[in-house]
Amino acid sequence: MSEKLEVGSIVEGKIVRIKPFGAIVSLGSLQGLVHISQVANSFVQDINDHIKIGDIVKVKVLSIDEESHKIALSIRDALPREERQPKSDRPFRKPNQTQKPPSPAEEFLRPQSAGNGASDFEEKMKEWAKQSNERHTSLNKRANKRSY
Repeated sequence: MSEKLEVGSIVEGKIVRIKPFGAIVSLGSLQGLVHISQVANSFVQDINDHIKIGDIVKVKVLSIDEESHKIALSIRDALPREERQPKSDRPFRKPNQTQKPPSPAEEFLRPQSAGNGASDFEEKMKEWAKQSNERHTSLNKRANKRSY
């Protein structure tokens, strides 16, 4: 199956099918899959915004599974090094996503810059225990009302 292909090599292929999860690339007599996460350096909401059927693309061979005859490919990794964006520079959240207020857990875990760390921790634990007890009491009241 992989007489011509080797893991790590960069080859040209033609996009022959596009699915919501990725694209099928023809490599001559063989075909491989470029997963949606391997199409571009940024978050890909719709794969059709980045590639289309008939495009000739350079892909890097990520893996070859002889038994299942599956070839994993990457357009992103085939880019020249200077065009690749390091993982640390990639945004964590999706583009155009509005900033939501932090959850109680995020508030609780947010580091505090000033004050005594041990006493801050104790205060936070007391507050958490108080909120937890209040929620538990509320749930018990609801459960007791339903049992009558």
